[in-house]
This record gives sequence, structure tokens and C-alpha cells, in this order.
Amino acid sequence: MNIEAKLAELGLTLPAAAAPVAAYVPVVVAGGLAHVSGQVSIVDGQLLKGRLGEDLTLEDGVRGAQACALMILAQLKAALGSLDRVERIVKLGAFINSAPDFTDQPKVANGASELMVAVFGEAGKHARSAVGVPCLPLGVAVEVDAIVAVRPA
Repeated sequence: MNIEAKLAELGLTLPAAAAPVAAYVPVVVAGGLAHVSGQVSIVDGQLLKGRLGEDLTLEDGVRGAQACALMILAQLKAALGSLDRVERIVKLGAFINSAPDFTDQPKVANGASELMVAVFGEAGKHARSAVGVPCLPLGVAVEVDAIVAVRPA
């Protein structure tokens, strides 16, 4: 399957891979796995900031998680050279900036999860964590990291 063609078919465009904002690298490939650092919610070129259940809606959160998933794919493409090297999405970790009474973190994380399945089909199904946190770096609404099985170059 040509993943670039699948993205185009879905009407999705990858953003430019974002540079790290601290002392880490975006992707480490070891032992057949790509570990993708947490990618924050950048929607339409702007950081999506705020807390779910306080000043952001569930729909805002889903859109933020989708943006994180697209940035994960952008980081993978930059690191691997081609998304066709992705064998399987193994695990996503979703962190949602949440008000104390907001309990729809799994629904927010579905924004990233469903995008991976739409792009990779069966190979996009993964294990996942969806965690509510009181704040995230830069005040963003959502951050998602990933572990991805990759084919050799």
C-alpha cells in the first residue's frame, strides 16, 4: 500500500516535521521500532491551547488529537524517508489537558487512533493510553506519542 496515495485519498496533508523544543530528538529507531516523541496539537499552523472541559470542547480536543497524529506521521516520514516503511502502529499515548471533571479523554484520543486506522487499515490498530493531565508543555490541549514497528530500509 502506498501511504502517500492513501493520505491524498483521505484529503490529508502532512505538515512539515516540527523541530524539537527541548533536549530530545523527534524519533529514535531501535530494534525495529520507531519511538516518536510527544507531538503537540498544532491546528492550522497555530498551537491549540487550553483545557478540555474548561475552555475547549470535545470537538476541539478531537481535532487537536488528529493534528498530533498527522505530526507523528510527518516525523516518521522525515526519520524513515517513506511512510511505506511503517509495518504497524504499536501504541499511542495520548495526554489531554483536562479540567478536573472532564472524563472524555478516550474520545479525544480517538481523534488520533481513528486517523491511524484510516491511513494504515488493520496495521493502524494499536494499544493505547489516554490520560488526563492538569497541564501540558506550552499550554497545549493535547500531546500524543507513538511506538511504531518499521520495516528495514
